[in-house]
Amino acid sequence: MFRRERSIPLRGSAAALCNNLSVLQLPVRNLTHFGVVHGPSAQLLSAAPEGVPLAQRQLQAKEGAGVSPPLITQVHWCVLPFRVLLVLTSHRGIQMYESDGSVMVYWHALDAGDASLVQAVFARGIAASGHFICVGMWSGRVLVFDIPAKGPNIVLSEELAGHQTPITDIATEPAQGQLDCKPLENRDCVADMVTADDSGLLCVWQSGPEFKLLTRIPGFGVPCPSVQLWQGTVAAGYGNGQVRLYEASTGTLHVQIDAHARAICALDLAPEVGKLLSAAEDTFVHIWQLSRSPEGGYIEVEHCHGECVPDTQVCGARFCDPSGSSFAVTGYDLAEILRFSSM
Repeated sequence: MFRRERSIPLRGSAAALCNNLSVLQLPVRNLTHFGVVHGPSAQLLSAAPEGVPLAQRQLQAKEGAGVSPPLITQVHWCVLPFRVLLVLTSHRGIQMYESDGSVMVYWHALDAGDASLVQAVFARGIAASGHFICVGMWSGRVLVFDIPAKGPNIVLSEELAGHQTPITDIATEPAQGQLDCKPLENRDCVADMVTADDSGLLCVWQSGPEFKLLTRIPGFGVPCPSVQLWQGTVAAGYGNGQVRLYEASTGTLHVQIDAHARAICALDLAPEVGKLLSAAEDTFVHIWQLSRSPEGGYIEVEHCHGECVPDTQVCGARFCDPSGSSFAVTGYDLAEILRFSSM
């Protein structure tokens, strides 16, 4: 069971965007960072365990070419082996900052040359894999940036072509987490990244100096706003409220859950314990326990908790720690981050 904790005030409402909450825990300093998008700005907040806000910073989208202020589409902390970067995506480009948002280390402007006059241009979907940061595009491409151990010498190393419609989300997991549960003969082909798009198509990749497309998991007529990856299992949340669990390397469907009555807006995983969080426009946040059957290796799912956030269009939800003992929720027209912790 979870209980409501002290909320963290925001300067304004969160925008009505899927995955509109990023969380970075800093155990050494006993702090948690929260990032929320609203219009042309992103709010960064630091809070102590009891929810007392200690610092706030507001970042603006870089103007780039255009007459109107660009809208930010996502903010996300990317944890790399040697540094943490904060990444902002917008209708103009991709901005990368030091983890506290104090210094911008890289700017990549979007090229609208191959977009039609009626097509919106934006970047969306952010994830780190090894020493790479991957960012999704309106065109369906995924840009792969090679990140140095320090400094601003970031290089666009590759563009992945697997989608025909805009990217919605990207998820990764450390390859080592899968090697421990794979037979020896399958260890050369580790699926450690999944990308999703507006058509519901999922592409599963193996990262490395050159990314390799392993399999495509077809959509079924509804978008897939949010994905996660856990021990070689893809968790995908769809616009019809379903959560589906697939074997990443083969695309085999393991489990289909009619989890919500309306579109899912966020999924998150607590990797240490295999807990999956799903949040949707039906005002509910659910927590599920994932496990593998010791006999056949199949994925098993148990519902652990359901939390209603009344009269709120939920748009972001994240665990606040790797063990899944607390989580946070944002909503449109809600000027606070709601916090919940296990009793």
